Amino acid sequence: MRRNFALIGLVCAAAAWAAPALAYEIDPLTRQPLDNALSVRVRPQAVQAVAVPTANASLNAADPMASAVPQMSAVPRETVAYNGPYSAGTIVVSTAERRLYYILGNGEALRYGVGVGRPGFTWGGVQNITMKKEWPDWRPPATMLRRRPDLPRFMKGGIENPLGARAMYLGGSIYRIHGSNEPETIGTAVSSGCIRMANEDVIDLYTRAKVGTKVIVQR
Repeated sequence: MRRNFALIGLVCAAAAWAAPALAYEIDPLTRQPLDNALSVRVRPQAVQAVAVPTANASLNAADPMASAVPQMSAVPRETVAYNGPYSAGTIVVSTAERRLYYILGNGEALRYGVGVGRPGFTWGGVQNITMKKEWPDWRPPATMLRRRPDLPRFMKGGIENPLGARAMYLGGSIYRIHGSNEPETIGTAVSSGCIRMANEDVIDLYTRAKVGTKVIVQR
């Protein structure tokens, strides 16, 4: 089934792949404890993060493709302490850490591993989720097609689609928070600017984040 990955993995992807992040005690990218990275990178905050692994959420039984979604991520989802300025329901993406935080309130946040833009494709700012889709179709944007005219103009949603199981569209931009057909790239900087997640994680976030949710992307 992965025979087409060399082609479809190019959405928000680079030509060279980095190794997946396998541990959550020490960040394999910065070689710093992840708890310290939270207090340093997601500013301003006063955080004392004690990571508590969070069990994978159950998939929607009505999802006809749910059984094909792997139940394992390269970067475990965790609940961490959070005492920062953002209110419950806000999404904060730290591209430097390659982590996404969903603020739960009451001094806690969920932390997910994400793939982010490779050098030259990073960005920052504030957006809102304007649309959500399950098993979205993929239409490469014009800017990507100019770089790679050999890419397909359309790919129907499914297991091999590079947008994965869910997509949340950010404002009127070309960027999305989406799943991936390449979970090994989570925790790396390989995309063309999109925030990619393991499918089981994006499904979990999708159930929490609403249309209108504020998304803060920090470099």
